[in-house]
Amino acid sequence: MDAPTATVARPRLARLDGLRGIAACGVAFAYHSQNAFAPGQFAGYGVVVEWLHVWGWAFVDLFFVLSGYVFAEVYLPDERLRAAGGWRAFWTARIARLYPLHLVMLLACTALFFARPENGPVAFAAHLLMLQAFIAPVGRSFDGLTWSLSVEAGCYLLFAIGAAAGRRALGWIGGVALVGSLVVLTLIGRAGGPWPNEVLLRGLLGFFLGQLLWRHRAALRHVPAGVLAAALAAGLLLDVGRWTPLLPLCLLAWPAALLLALRTSVMENRSFLWLGERSYAIYLIHLPLIEVIVQGFGKLSGGPAFVLAAHAAIALATLMLADLALRFVERPARAAIRARWGEGSPAAAPAVLPA
Repeated sequence: MDAPTATVARPRLARLDGLRGIAACGVAFAYHSQNAFAPGQFAGYGVVVEWLHVWGWAFVDLFFVLSGYVFAEVYLPDERLRAAGGWRAFWTARIARLYPLHLVMLLACTALFFARPENGPVAFAAHLLMLQAFIAPVGRSFDGLTWSLSVEAGCYLLFAIGAAAGRRALGWIGGVALVGSLVVLTLIGRAGGPWPNEVLLRGLLGFFLGQLLWRHRAALRHVPAGVLAAALAAGLLLDVGRWTPLLPLCLLAWPAALLLALRTSVMENRSFLWLGERSYAIYLIHLPLIEVIVQGFGKLSGGPAFVLAAHAAIALATLMLADLALRFVERPARAAIRARWGEGSPAAAPAVLPA
């Protein structure tokens, strides 16, 4: 989530930082937070809350789109992955950005949830190697949301191979990944979700769609804001019946949200940027925190005032822990790894997940 720190640095795309913060809060506080409450506690709160509780998981797909766009912006203009040391710099920065907090949360979840049968040695090894999304049913063990880190890492690998080989190679890799994921989702995608067999397809679709948006960014600047707002609304509200909702969300809603965010100066507000910088920690911390609450107190229930207060308390605790994680885990570990393995090398694009 940091800007590149090389001598010639790319812009931070700060407005996308703000959007990333919103997406992290969407996953954490609008979708997974309902797991802390007894069934029926949110009945009658309106269509927006209902939508978020049903479809909020799809904010992860917005992370994938953002990730693809930002990686293209950081790495492709000066072809830094083709330069001497580019491959090493890329993976040093990726490890420095993703792994320290992932490891801390893996160890924390091991201590907190050691008695769960799914948290065995095989699952631990898979998480340690960041392969958890590809070894069923490991993806939902320990800090289950880290399945997306596995998928992101796979997208990073494809991107790095293509970018190191040249624009044409990357174009072919991206085109095959994008078209292939669309075709397979169209053929096998089911209504509702999320479904475990779609996780890799979701990553490929979102990441390389973000790359495509970046490639055509000059033309897309001329699309009227009203058209983008209509696409966002259509993607969020379109009922596709028996087909997967990922198609309207990923092809309409999330690209429109990204393009609108780039035009919206309020997305550079300090509050949004604060959330964006802590979005990775929010993402990794919130679900284990909710599970600890349920483990200790059971499912929460009460009147509207209690539900609102409990919801706010969970959000505040998550934000406080995320801030501590940024200050005392992410930043120091990132600096240490880069100093040891990649001092003087350019930092990679931010981890938009989300991962």
